[in-house]
Amino acid sequence: MTTHVLILCTHNSARSVLSEGMLNHWAQKLDKDVKAHSAGSAPSGRINPFAVEALQNAGVDTSGYYSKSWDQFSQDGAPPLSIVITVCDSAAAEQCPVFFGGNGQPVKVHWGYPDPSNAEGGDEGKRRAFELTRQAIGYRMLQLLQLPFEDLSKAELQQALVEIYKS
Repeated sequence: MTTHVLILCTHNSARSVLSEGMLNHWAQKLDKDVKAHSAGSAPSGRINPFAVEALQNAGVDTSGYYSKSWDQFSQDGAPPLSIVITVCDSAAAEQCPVFFGGNGQPVKVHWGYPDPSNAEGGDEGKRRAFELTRQAIGYRMLQLLQLPFEDLSKAELQQALVEIYKS
């Protein structure tokens, strides 16, 4: 059974899109039955071009990606979510979305990243920040894919996800 993971950030334009791309990329490469989705509580309506560039430079297919509302994951016909990850930077006092879910309650965890869109140094500084963020996210997604989802209770999965964030 496919493990569906929803990654949330307020605008669904940078970190959540990087996360969706990297998780789907690694899941396909490692032949794991995991499908990532991303959304936002107040979607911007566009994906940051630096996010698209960072993903494409890493060999990730970004076709079909768009900035979307989390509302579609609470409606009938939405994929049954196993995990919801927020990726906002609460240290920067960002307002992270709180997802209430639709079909059953997914395991929820927070993996905060600074917003690469706010990087200094012009376009080159932003490119570097997006690439570093993509690498950090990619590493965590590889760790997530090593978890034996079918053998873990919700509480064990929650703890394993918290441990990944701490590592």
